Amino acid sequence: MSQQQKTFRAIEVGDGGDGRWAAHAQALWPAAEGWMTEESRTAEGAARARKLFEAHMPELVPVLDRLARELDRPEGETFLTHATLRPFFSGCTQIGRSGTLLRNYDFEPDDCEGTIVSSHFLRPVIGTQDAAWGLLDGMNDAGLAVSLTFGGRLVHGPGFAVLIVLRYLLETCDTVDEAVGKLRSIPIAIPQNVTLVDPEKAVTVFVGPDIPLTEAPDSCAANHQHLPVPDEQERSSRTNERLSAVRAAGTDVAAMLRPPLYRPEFDAGWGTVYTAHYRPAEGRVTYYWPGESWAQSFADFAPGSRTVTMGHAG
Repeated sequence: MSQQQKTFRAIEVGDGGDGRWAAHAQALWPAAEGWMTEESRTAEGAARARKLFEAHMPELVPVLDRLARELDRPEGETFLTHATLRPFFSGCTQIGRSGTLLRNYDFEPDDCEGTIVSSHFLRPVIGTQDAAWGLLDGMNDAGLAVSLTFGGRLVHGPGFAVLIVLRYLLETCDTVDEAVGKLRSIPIAIPQNVTLVDPEKAVTVFVGPDIPLTEAPDSCAANHQHLPVPDEQERSSRTNERLSAVRAAGTDVAAMLRPPLYRPEFDAGWGTVYTAHYRPAEGRVTYYWPGESWAQSFADFAPGSRTVTMGHAG
């Protein structure tokens, strides 16, 4: 087990048009270019990405155009569609219950943006940003919260990175049912598990390029879907073990900061980068690390930074 430090930042970006979002995104651009496929650098790929975005996320097209102008980088618009990005595979465990969403995000720390963003592109949203404006998890002012985990199967098809899909759901939906309805018709490039919570309901759904949207048995998720997990995959990911543990623990933050839910294996390449506890009906989220927490809310969002130590379980 190794310990690592990482600096997380909280920023307000408004509607993306006043330079604050652009200053942050432009600084990320050298790394962001590494997300792009060869297709995204062609005129045909750019046209396909734009058409797909217009077809499935029409409400966000004015925001896409605004951010692309602000980013002002070659191929910036195509990147921001998230329709031609390289696939990424993460760990993660999450659970939704009684208006609460609790999740661990497991990844390589250096490859995680580490940005908590308060925005008002179409409506107030707070979430953990990645890939410039996508979200790993977040909530909106209607009391809806969403979070993702990788679905565990190494298949890839045409469609969006799930990061922009979570952004779209929070920008345009008020309830779990509304969000699930929109998810049914959005193509997603790799298998993902999405947990959704509002004041009345919590569900997890399985989505991916080779399956129709399928509701999970309960509102928990680790890193598998409807198929049995091969023994070798279980040994490396412990996905069934973590799913059983989170079901037993419920929305207990302390349990999320202990093995097997907390994964301090950074010397093996990745581990638990943060824990996020959303209470969307209250407009509040608290981020946790061993011995450290950081609360944010719509009523009192505090820009700033925190350097935290990861890799020692509570």
